[in-house]
Amino acid sequence: MKKSSVLLTTILLVSSFFITVNANAQERKGPPSNGVHKGPPKGGHNPEQTKTLEEIGGYKIGDVATDFKLQNVDGNLFSLSDIEGAKGFIVVFTCNECPFAKMYEDRLITLHNEYAPKGYSVVAINPNVSENNEKESFEAMQNRAKEKQFTFPYLADIDHDIFPKYGAVRTPHVFLLDKELKVQYIGTIDDNARSSEDVKVKYVENAIQSLENGEKPNPNFTKAIGCPVKAI
Repeated sequence: MKKSSVLLTTILLVSSFFITVNANAQERKGPPSNGVHKGPPKGGHNPEQTKTLEEIGGYKIGDVATDFKLQNVDGNLFSLSDIEGAKGFIVVFTCNECPFAKMYEDRLITLHNEYAPKGYSVVAINPNVSENNEKESFEAMQNRAKEKQFTFPYLADIDHDIFPKYGAVRTPHVFLLDKELKVQYIGTIDDNARSSEDVKVKYVENAIQSLENGEKPNPNFTKAIGCPVKAI
């Protein structure tokens, strides 16, 4: 009788153990998705900006940006005022080595080639330039521009004083200005860094189209997805 009682107790304890383990495994696995993917698209990113412009710092929507004079990869100094007949400027803070920056290089070339003739040129600025980092040196910038055949200016923020004025915290980080240098859009280029073919929303292009239609971009502020600016 005593042996039967001990055996029954052992069976109950073992059964309870396996039930608990299975329940924990199911909890970790989570409920079945039924094929529904929640959140940002796979391979894409969620452009909703949770921080305010005041928290980020730099220019706000409607602020007038000051012009700058930075060295271009061709060796000449460049200012926004050098672009004649401009209707606006696509100022992009980017760099050589950030994977996200690299993902957008071809799209920046396409963006410039399509919109520069319409009055909106891409102007790229490297906030990470440093002669102490051979991958982000001015010479490396020149090599990168030549390799990718950039059709737009690629400028060196050598003194690291332009990107803080704008409030650029990621590479890439876009600031769309109108012809009066008033900031009209801040944020990401589109909603899918990893695949240009899977882009659903082209934020910069939509913002430009809004300006062309005499309207305010909506949204005018999205979350820049990329690598943190190293000089911060």
